[in-house]
Amino acid sequence: MSTAPTETPAPAAPVPVNGEPVATENTPAPVQTEAVPEPQPAVQEQPAADPPAPTETIGGLNLPSSAADGLIQKPFAYPVESSKPPAPAALTADQQAKYDTVFKSVSEWTTVPTTAAKNAPTAPITDDERMFLTRECLLRYLRATKWNAPEAVARLQRTLTWRREYGIEKLTPDYISIENETGKQVILGYDIHGRPCLYLLPSNQNTEKSDRQVQHLVFMLERCIELMPADQETLALIVDYSQTKSGQNATIGQARDTVHFLQNHYPERLGRALVINMPFIIMGFFKIVTPFLDPVTREKLKFNEDLNKHIPSSQLMKSVGGEVEFKYDHASYWPALNKLAEIKQKEYKERWIQGGKRIGEYENYLKTGTSPSLSQREKESNGATETAEN
Repeated sequence: MSTAPTETPAPAAPVPVNGEPVATENTPAPVQTEAVPEPQPAVQEQPAADPPAPTETIGGLNLPSSAADGLIQKPFAYPVESSKPPAPAALTADQQAKYDTVFKSVSEWTTVPTTAAKNAPTAPITDDERMFLTRECLLRYLRATKWNAPEAVARLQRTLTWRREYGIEKLTPDYISIENETGKQVILGYDIHGRPCLYLLPSNQNTEKSDRQVQHLVFMLERCIELMPADQETLALIVDYSQTKSGQNATIGQARDTVHFLQNHYPERLGRALVINMPFIIMGFFKIVTPFLDPVTREKLKFNEDLNKHIPSSQLMKSVGGEVEFKYDHASYWPALNKLAEIKQKEYKERWIQGGKRIGEYENYLKTGTSPSLSQREKESNGATETAEN
């Protein structure tokens, strides 16, 4: 049996350059035996060092390029760790009974009127409309009606009809884009309770008065709702009147329309309204509008307060007293915002389908997927009942 040839090991050679070994004066040649050495694999070229991670400007903030793909940590994907919504209050026995009444009524809907007109034709209820009717949605309407179950059911149906007639699904990013080219509405950061912050900046007004101006606000409200973290159902509205000129403010008619759809079709969605840099003429405008607000909404209005009391400085624009250097760039901000919303919409709907496409689904489950769905809770409840009976 022959012995395999051996090779005297040589000192480590310098790193090859472009696949070729580099000779030096102190590098001895390897000593070989008579046998021919086995073929050695080709020397591999050393990979170049990874370049620095590319960055990209997203709505005025310099972020990793991955942020542009919807994985945005700033400016609006998540609140800071300390910003937590208060824990939801447990329902009393009476409130639970009224919720059960509303849940039973809306679960039986098969059609919904297509317009608000008397004797309007109806059309089958859609999956998106059934998904809209979450447990928390039903509770918001009950709270808004002072726990009047029949009135809550009626208002829920009116809202579904309004959403059809108003054309919520037709308010696409492309259609609304022109309204936000100058950044007159910006979603940026979260307040101390984890509410997404929607800035209204009238001084950036760029279009003539039209229905689309009000539709623009509806569109941004829908995006805020999609960006709300688990257990948070409200948003923070910041209205900054600095540098606002005559004619840039909303008309009385627009204000009335806004108050109408906010109170009737987005009940319990406004957590805080912070109005700053308000000139005298605007104060008069608010005196006209305020009577149209219900007492609960009026309590949420705060005028010319220090925003740092309500929003962490790290998520507050520098122009209003925070630390965030922000200059609106529509070409980057608008697609980034809508990409993030699209991702959240998709995840939300996938969980709703996985949960059995149920009316009355839990929003915490739909937003996170980490808590039990309605079906899982019902199975656990039934299992516990059977165990107790046995």
